[in-house]
Amino acid sequence: MKPKNTDKQFIEGFRHSAPYIHAHRGRTFVFAFGGEAVANEQFADLVHDIALLHSLGIRLVLVHGTRPQIEQRLKAIGSSFDYVNGLRITDDAALTCVKEAAGTVRVEIEALFSMGLANTPMSGAQIGVTSGNFVTARPLGVRDGVDYCHTGEVRRIDGAGIQQHIQDQRIVLISPLGYSPTGEVFNLSAEEIATAVASELRADKLIMLTEGVSLRNSRRQLLTQLTLTEANALLNSKRHLTDSDRRHLQQAIYACHTGVRRVHLLDRRQNGVLLLELFTRDGAGTLITAESYEGLREATIEDVGGIIELIGPLEDQGILVKRSRELLEMEINHFFVTERDGMVIACAALYPSEKQALAELACLAVHPDYHNAGRGDALLQAIEARAIAAGIKKLVVLTTRTAHWFRERGFVAGDKADLPSRKKSLYNYQRNSKVFYKLLSN
Repeated sequence: MKPKNTDKQFIEGFRHSAPYIHAHRGRTFVFAFGGEAVANEQFADLVHDIALLHSLGIRLVLVHGTRPQIEQRLKAIGSSFDYVNGLRITDDAALTCVKEAAGTVRVEIEALFSMGLANTPMSGAQIGVTSGNFVTARPLGVRDGVDYCHTGEVRRIDGAGIQQHIQDQRIVLISPLGYSPTGEVFNLSAEEIATAVASELRADKLIMLTEGVSLRNSRRQLLTQLTLTEANALLNSKRHLTDSDRRHLQQAIYACHTGVRRVHLLDRRQNGVLLLELFTRDGAGTLITAESYEGLREATIEDVGGIIELIGPLEDQGILVKRSRELLEMEINHFFVTERDGMVIACAALYPSEKQALAELACLAVHPDYHNAGRGDALLQAIEARAIAAGIKKLVVLTTRTAHWFRERGFVAGDKADLPSRKKSLYNYQRNSKVFYKLLSN
């Protein structure tokens, strides 16, 4: 019996997620979400997804917010937060509401992680959750004449204590409170705590659920990746950013500067956004990293397998000439690749002529999932730049099906006389490839 389309999609999707399951096992993730997420009716689904991560061997620290819960309690007593310079003032009445809200939210989260009914996603999970005084805080004090009372900032994180619990396969749950050596309680920012914890633990990922719309470019397209430089430029640009977006960007940049490898900003309103971000190649949010998530570089011998996987279907279709693994290994120094999260998604090769000021462009291929996104253009530009630097005046290409693509990029029709000498003798008349060339200039 043939599998249904839905079955086939599930099987393929599950298989494609396998590399991420292997990569994430044993890693430490710090996960921050606001009180808005807790109050949402879909929060149970988020807990189920977090429980799944735990079952896959991921070490988790959760930092929750309490903003709407605090405001609800303040409203009930006829009071409110006062804000000065974007910082809230926590007086005695507000602190009482803060402690009540933090305790209530913590208990609600622990209850959800305790579920285990049959025929539910949490069946048989048996997850242990630990809370505690992991955050030492100090008061903001008086700034510009304003006394911020019980509003504080992180002084120290008990990294050793947290590590012990997550090594024991327990989820650590941290409320937005900090404690001083004198026994005082301070109201802290959940984002600040999450960043401090991730930095102290040298976490592999800091994941923050946002309340605003996802970060997008001028064409309203999701910004899937930002380097530190790009994130700083966005933060300092004249583009309108919500207070939430600005706060999360600031914390993400700081986290990357203090040892966190990757920071993910996710729209909490998207169902399953956590799983989509962590177990699919393109994700569902914005990744901010000090290292490049996708980059174009010269190929190495370790890329041979990825190149074979990329060009194999094109060889089977007759679009590219078949190349053996041995040949690729011998010629790998001629190749350039575009790598995205460990996967080769594009490649091309440059074969300079030893005696002529010309070179052949060959084996230009882009993964079908990344067509129409400029990868081919970026590869071509890199190859042209390399050719010009080597004194090449003329770039030649053989093609059977993509003549229009090269013509659109400045190549003109030629003939076999334009080929390098070594290539003329190897020309395959059965393929009847068309010759195109492009004159290069500095």
